[in-house]
Amino acid sequence: MKKRDLFIKRTFDIFFSVIGIFFISPIIFIAWVMASIDTRSNGFFLQTRIGKNAKPFKIIKIKTMIPIDGYNSTVTHSGDKRITKFGSFLRTFKIDELPQIINVLLGQMSFVGPRPDVPGYADKVQGKDRNFLSIRPGITGPAAIKYRNEEKILSHQKNAQKYNDEIIWPDKIKINIKYIEEWSFQKDLQYIFKTFIR
Repeated sequence: MKKRDLFIKRTFDIFFSVIGIFFISPIIFIAWVMASIDTRSNGFFLQTRIGKNAKPFKIIKIKTMIPIDGYNSTVTHSGDKRITKFGSFLRTFKIDELPQIINVLLGQMSFVGPRPDVPGYADKVQGKDRNFLSIRPGITGPAAIKYRNEEKILSHQKNAQKYNDEIIWPDKIKINIKYIEEWSFQKDLQYIFKTFIR
C-alpha cells in the first residue's frame, strides 16, 4: 500500500471511530455492566494481540467467557464450555467486538484489515507472508467475513486446534496478503457493508 492509501485509510478510521464511539458508547456500557454481572468480574476483556509490524497491543472486548480449570486453549468453538449464555448472545451479534472501536481511535487497529491474532501465530510468520503485518489489523476484513462462522466450523472438527493451525490459519494468510496487494478504499467500504449483511 502506498503512503496515500495509508493516509486515506487512517483518516477514515479516525473520523468514523470518533462518531462511532459517540453513538455506540451506551451499548458498550450496558454490555459491560451485564457482562460484569454475568461473569462476576470486570466486563471488559483485555488480551494481547499482534498488531502492525508484529508489535503487541491490548485488544478491548466485552468479556464472554469464564475460566475453567485445565482448559486454556486460544482456539474457541461454538459450544465451548467457557462461553456463558449471555456471552453467547454477545458473540452471535458481535456486540463483544464493539469496544475495539477504541483500539481503532488509538491507532492500534483499523476498521478493515487482517484480524489480529494472539501471540504464536502472526509473530511467527516468516518471509513474504509477513507482508500482512505491514498494516494495522482490522475489526473486519475479507478473512473475517469468510470465516464469520469459524467457531461453528471448528466445533465440527475432531481436533479444533489442529484444523485451525493447518487449514484456517494458512488460508487467512493468503486472503490477507491478497487484501493488501489489491487494496482500494471502495473495497474497504464493501467489506464493512458485507460485515453487517449476514
